Amino acid sequence: MPLLGAHQSIAGGLHRAFDRILAVGGESLQIFTANQRQWRVKPPAAEDIRLFAEKWQACGQMPVASHGSYLINLAAADPVAAAKSIAAFADELGRCLQLGLGFVVLHPGSHLGAGVEAGLEAVARNLDQALEQAGVPATGLKVLLETTAGMGTALGSRFAELGWLLGRSRHAHNLGVCIDTCHIFAAGYDLRDAAAYERTMDELEREVGLARVHFVHLNDSKKGLASRVDRHEHIGRGEIGEEGFRLLLNDPRFARHPMTLETPKGDDLAEDRENLARLRGLLAP
Repeated sequence: MPLLGAHQSIAGGLHRAFDRILAVGGESLQIFTANQRQWRVKPPAAEDIRLFAEKWQACGQMPVASHGSYLINLAAADPVAAAKSIAAFADELGRCLQLGLGFVVLHPGSHLGAGVEAGLEAVARNLDQALEQAGVPATGLKVLLETTAGMGTALGSRFAELGWLLGRSRHAHNLGVCIDTCHIFAAGYDLRDAAAYERTMDELEREVGLARVHFVHLNDSKKGLASRVDRHEHIGRGEIGEEGFRLLLNDPRFARHPMTLETPKGDDLAEDRENLARLRGLLAP
């Protein structure tokens, strides 16, 4: 069965995210490796790395992904803005390598009026530069381009765009995809019944390849199909509904994939417990 978990805060130290994911019974984890609202952050100290490694080992080496800063826009046409994003993402890659993470999730970026084709070309070029600047080895760390809802000029709302990026990069072996259920639904890919689900998966296989999908974000959607609005809702309470998640969770093609919640929650994490319990209730016996 899939490895269900959630995005957790690193408040109090990177290692504290493991305390939080264990408290809600998670089997996979997503974190920010640093304050995602700042361009420049200090690398993790040796003690931070040691504590993180110890906690991770104690948790059985569950899958852990970092989520890149929302400030980063590798689709930027402006050379100054692009250089700033390349440097910030190279720093993120460096932190992931220091921590030994296997995945970093990244939104492809927004073309800001330059057009889809120009934006995709910029992403491919700038992504390669960041990987090379960080010295990412050919094996180990993968950058997972996340599907987007298509708000504004955001790239990545069409599977074909992600497939193009995977094929364009000089470092395709370091790239994969993260599927966000809210985002693909808002982008027009239906999941709500078996026929619609299979149509969506058929297109994903054709344009990207299911083998390139390594991580899943589990979020219901506050907005309707093809709304192009990114608003996460608790599982089963949104427009996707429980059946879409039942189909995904029981799809043997994703049987061991890490799948993390990114749904709203308070400090006591009660919502994570409720959503994980609801998801586990949808798993076939």
